[in-house]
Amino acid sequence: MKSASCVEGGRLWCKRLRRIRRTVEGMGMAFDWRLGLAAGLVLAGCGMARAQERPYLVTYSHALEEPGNLEVAVKGVGGSPAGAKAFRSGTLELEYGATGWWTTELYLSGQTTAADSTVFTGWRWENRVRPLLREHWVNPVLYVEFEDINGADRSLLEVVGHDGVADLGGGNAAGRTEKKREVELKLLLSRNWKGWNFAQNTIFEKNLATQPWEFGYALGASRALRQRATSGMCAWCQERFAGGVEMYGGLGDRYTPGLHDTSHYLSPVVQWESPRGTTLSVGPAFGLNSNSAGTLLRIKMSVEISQVASRLRRER
Repeated sequence: MKSASCVEGGRLWCKRLRRIRRTVEGMGMAFDWRLGLAAGLVLAGCGMARAQERPYLVTYSHALEEPGNLEVAVKGVGGSPAGAKAFRSGTLELEYGATGWWTTELYLSGQTTAADSTVFTGWRWENRVRPLLREHWVNPVLYVEFEDINGADRSLLEVVGHDGVADLGGGNAAGRTEKKREVELKLLLSRNWKGWNFAQNTIFEKNLATQPWEFGYALGASRALRQRATSGMCAWCQERFAGGVEMYGGLGDRYTPGLHDTSHYLSPVVQWESPRGTTLSVGPAFGLNSNSAGTLLRIKMSVEISQVASRLRRER
């Protein structure tokens, strides 16, 4: 028999799920109930913890998930690139703090293309390791990811090599037949200074077939509007908002490194955290050259569950 807290947790998540759907659809994106149901199964019956994260939607800082905590997030991106059909992509993210120096994460992605179809585009397994646990002038993190996706993927979690608007023009039927098994390495450098965070990511990605190594980057700067918390449960206080800016793009590949025939984006980002711990981040991304996909809209909603393994043992 489920405990009262478990039932109440399920009801609370249903309300959150409906709010997520209204928010996402209100911004012109498709909400995939399969991703939402998967998140609901994980969250039902579990208590929520206050999230601690930067507002970035592409860039990583040196912050890792707290040991034993699980963050469940739904991330979406949509756009109408010139010469290609409008698309809306959704990714379910399950991020777990394995230890104080290691965070592991699973991604499940799908997308909908206008006048085409809705398809599942693959999964990713990410690991981040922080070799220096104390704060330093610059804090490095090592990032390793394996991807098993197909050519219909539109999640745009990063931009590398010569990725551009031309890659978004194919149909879903043909894209699903193109298998991509890739390894992705990143060096994450980040620093907190007087309330600000500055982050720089260098990306190395390789298709495990015969493709060369591809390179990319992501830069970010962010800050909470207010550093000190006010008393009481205030939903719209300044400390619940954070803002920043990101810039990311490709740097060519092993044979043709550099900026030629690459795409780049500049994105302001805004984040709001509710008193109950739900975090919402939104950011339009503007293409900086003709090879970019015009304007993209990114959105992320996440909830952090504290000590999920301990809670499951107690429920059992």
